[in-house]
Amino acid sequence: MATAKTGEIALRPVNELDIEAVCAIDEKLSGQDRPGEWERRISYYLRRDPELSLVAVEGKKVVGFMLGEVKAGEFGLEEPAGWIEVLGVDPQCQGRSVGKKLLEGMLAGFKARGAKAVRTLVNETGQKELFGFFEAGGFKSTPIRTLERKV
Repeated sequence: MATAKTGEIALRPVNELDIEAVCAIDEKLSGQDRPGEWERRISYYLRRDPELSLVAVEGKKVVGFMLGEVKAGEFGLEEPAGWIEVLGVDPQCQGRSVGKKLLEGMLAGFKARGAKAVRTLVNETGQKELFGFFEAGGFKSTPIRTLERKV
């Protein structure tokens, strides 16, 4: 397991002990306290691939996280693709390339697992900063469109 000195950001796989820290970062970003949601999400990704989803640590403190997986055959797309579900960086650490480091780590993990592409979904009107982050990371819009119907 990688450790970091204060001021140095290191990456390591997420684990169950990170749920509280991930929840705290999410609460800073969303204003919502959702420990059950994060326990469910992290448990899911640990079952799928315990080494792929990552946290960024400074010293012993979790300052960011990225969860994702490799899937094939989803939505009629047969090639293996990495899917990034969520990215969170502590607001006090934003602007320090934490997200970029997490993305680079996830991309390497996806490639090692045979992914031919990496995809994510972003609400470009409600998440303009996140949309800009992924564009700066080399992501482009595709002809794949999300369709939605309220029920």
